[in-house]
Amino acid sequence: MLLQRCGACGALQYYPRGVCARCWGTALAWQEASGRGTVYTYTVTYRTETRGFREETPYVVAWVELEEGVQVLTNIVGCAPEAVRIGMPVVVAFEDVDDAVSIPRFRPA
Repeated sequence: MLLQRCGACGALQYYPRGVCARCWGTALAWQEASGRGTVYTYTVTYRTETRGFREETPYVVAWVELEEGVQVLTNIVGCAPEAVRIGMPVVVAFEDVDDAVSIPRFRPA
């Protein structure tokens, strides 16, 4: 998993942007993240009318705080929704959409 580090102020950010969210600097470089974090907060979705997600219910939407301090909006996979807890250690588990795109999900560590 890659994060962006600002060359001007040193801030890390995720999701990728064209400028630093803290100082608006444009000298951004990629930095590999550990891929480890903890569940900061979460919710379980039991019903949705959104096509493509309807078949996946129930599913967990979570804010995961990475060891690097950056928070990521993601899904928790690899366990029952009832098993997810705030503070639970998790690791990144990429879901390949196609040959060019992978989505970072997280599973229990």
